[in-house]
Amino acid sequence: MFSSTTFDILHQRDVMLLFLQGLGVTLQLFACSAVGAFLLGAILASLHFVGRVPSLLVQVFVGYHRNVPAIVQFMVWYFGIPQLFPQSWTGWTDEHLTGFFFAVVALTLNAAAYISEDLRSGFRAVPNGQYEAARALGLSYVTTLRRVLMPQAVRASLPALINQAVSLFKATSLAMAIGVAEMMYIARQVDGATYATFASYLVPTVLYLACTLSLMACGEWLQNRLATR
Repeated sequence: MFSSTTFDILHQRDVMLLFLQGLGVTLQLFACSAVGAFLLGAILASLHFVGRVPSLLVQVFVGYHRNVPAIVQFMVWYFGIPQLFPQSWTGWTDEHLTGFFFAVVALTLNAAAYISEDLRSGFRAVPNGQYEAARALGLSYVTTLRRVLMPQAVRASLPALINQAVSLFKATSLAMAIGVAEMMYIARQVDGATYATFASYLVPTVLYLACTLSLMACGEWLQNRLATR
C-alpha cells in the first residue's frame, strides 16, 4: 500500500490525507457524543430532585458506567445489543446501525454518567434560596431548573466539565476496537502497511495533543469570561 519506512511516511500526501480523514471522524465522534452527553447528563442530574426512585435509577446508571471499563461498554453495544433485536430487524440494523452509531451511543452514555455527577455537584453549590425564590415568583419546576438553577450549576461545575470534555475526546480512540476509522484506527492501518511504527503513532499523538490543548484553552477562556460577568 505504501512504500516507506521510519519518517518517510510523513512526507507522503496519501498518508497525511488518511490521517486527516481519521481526524475528521474523531471530531465527528466527539461533537455528536459531547452534545448528547451534556443533554443526557443534565437530565440525569435533574432527576435526582424529582424523587427517590428516579434518583435511585440514576445511581444505578452512573454506577454501571463508572465501574465497567469503557471498552467493555463498546463491545456490549456493538456486538451484544444487536443480538437482542428481532430476527426480522437484522437486515435493517446491519445496513443502518454502523460502528460509528454504536460508538456515539457508548461514548454518550459513558460521558453522561460522569457529567451528571459533575452537574449534581454544581446544583449543590447553588443556595436553596434561589430555588425557593424562583418558585415564590411563580416559575414552574422545569422553568426554575432551566432558567435559574442549571446556568448556575454549569458555571459552578465548569472546570470539571472541561476535564470531562478532554476525557471524552481521548476516549474516541476506543472506537478503533469496533472498526470505526478514527485516528488510531488509521494509525494502526498505516503501521501495518509500512512498518513505520514510531511515525505512524507520532501523527495521532501530535493531533490528539493539539486538540486537547485547544479544548483546555477554550475552557480557560470561557472560565475567565464567565468570571468577569
